[in-house]
Amino acid sequence: MSVVWLNGSLVDQSDARVSVADRGFTLADGLFETIKAVGSRPFWLAEHFARLKAGAAEIGLAIPFSEDRIFDAADRLLAGVASEAQSALRLTVTRGAAARGLWPKDAAQQQPTCVLTVAPSVVMPPQAFVVCRSTCRNERSPLSRIKSLGYGDNILARREAIDRGADDAIMLNTKGHVACATVGNIFFRVDGRWVTPPRDDGILAGLARKRFIAELGAAESSVTTDMIRKSDAGFVCNSLGSSLIKSIDGCDQDQADLPTQAVYSP
Repeated sequence: MSVVWLNGSLVDQSDARVSVADRGFTLADGLFETIKAVGSRPFWLAEHFARLKAGAAEIGLAIPFSEDRIFDAADRLLAGVASEAQSALRLTVTRGAAARGLWPKDAAQQQPTCVLTVAPSVVMPPQAFVVCRSTCRNERSPLSRIKSLGYGDNILARREAIDRGADDAIMLNTKGHVACATVGNIFFRVDGRWVTPPRDDGILAGLARKRFIAELGAAESSVTTDMIRKSDAGFVCNSLGSSLIKSIDGCDQDQADLPTQAVYSP
């Protein structure tokens, strides 16, 4: 039986119901966090909840449950997971069901929807990347810096990468600077030093990114496409793990040693 936590209760996934009028479904009006777990141990849960609260404040969304309730729900979902199994917890919060319209007249009285799920997680091998041509990251939008449900541009970029025979895409912003991969922050080694795009270039400041910056002594600086061509190694990271860049637009990259064990600890 697959169990989810929905609005405060554990229910079988086949019995879980969310309204067709939910604004997460109709307008992508919500946020999410993806949390790594090994066995019954979730990683960085307090930091994930703090980021969720900050994102919710940005879009005027109430979090319907306390930190303690969310932590307890995570513990209950992970209770039956094998001790060394890697999992991905996903916490999703939407503004809830509402009548048609871009902004609900009774926004303060909305009843948000809160869902926590768990699924197996796998380690990603080195991947081939292309620089995305079909869309870009809007560094001027506050949504580029929070975990919004709106992933349309990322989906377009991933589809383009697959159509071009690659695994993933490097997304640029409106200025033509590197922002991120479709599901993670991105680092490049240029002239022997690691560099990663800054928050102002339209990135979500990831929790793993923060730790890799500290471990590698990486600089936060705008990355141009010329710098990509000069780089000899790169990787993508998110809360679930990291993946080396095998190639960019068909040009091979070195396979660097990364301090993953130091970064990914509870």
